[in-house]
Amino acid sequence: MTDDVFDRLVDRAWPALGRTDSGGWTLRTAGGVTKRANSVLPLGGRRDLEPAVDAAEEFYAGQGLPCAFSVGPGAAPGLDGLLEARGYRVVDPTLVMVALLEPVAPGAGRGGAPVPGAGPASGGVPAPEEGAEPGGGAGAPEDGWSGAEVRLAAEPGADWLDVWWSVDGRGGGDARETARRILTGVPAVYGSLGAEAVGRGVVQGEWLGVYCMATAAHARRRGHARRILNALLSHGREQGARHAYLCVVEANTAARSLYERLGFTVSARYHYRVR
Repeated sequence: MTDDVFDRLVDRAWPALGRTDSGGWTLRTAGGVTKRANSVLPLGGRRDLEPAVDAAEEFYAGQGLPCAFSVGPGAAPGLDGLLEARGYRVVDPTLVMVALLEPVAPGAGRGGAPVPGAGPASGGVPAPEEGAEPGGGAGAPEDGWSGAEVRLAAEPGADWLDVWWSVDGRGGGDARETARRILTGVPAVYGSLGAEAVGRGVVQGEWLGVYCMATAAHARRRGHARRILNALLSHGREQGARHAYLCVVEANTAARSLYERLGFTVSARYHYRVR
């Protein structure tokens, strides 16, 4: 794999609404909604780093946005140190975790491809367990769990967005609509357990990208995240994906623990530089 494989996969799975080429770097904008869609993707071996950063700062100033850089394995050599010297601080150190997906055996139960609307996902989803959820804070384990099936859809419905936005949302209705446009900028499947937990899967050739794992505050520690994730992984296998990846903020130890139990290991790291 090339150094920039995850930079490019993540960029394609979370497409900014605006993209401007700047000497091989991509200046991404989406009204300030999500750092990923409002940051420089500085791939390649550019040597003119000072003028390149100057141009990026001028561009984002013109957009009324802070200048931020996504610094991952494929970033231009020397860029991180230069940004630090210019007063940029590190924000959200993030891990890229990967897992091998076993192929679907002939005659095995199918998880169901997404169709307009929603449908239940069957096969390959283990019974839930008490455990940490990626959606946030601590809570005491609760007896029992919802028996609803994970449902997959080709679009994020209002209920799906309600759950995700309650965990990861920042801003009002306009920001939420912008986020919806980002998510639907590429084909994806949206998994949900009623109004309790959601997740998003993007099949990218041999890779399945897992995004938007979120569990509502009232429904944590019931195994919902595990069920959502397994449904997405099952879907990816059926679509021919051989590997899965996901991004998790390094400080989110609860989510990391869950993913490790499901076979994910750290493959790469990235962070943002923001001033």
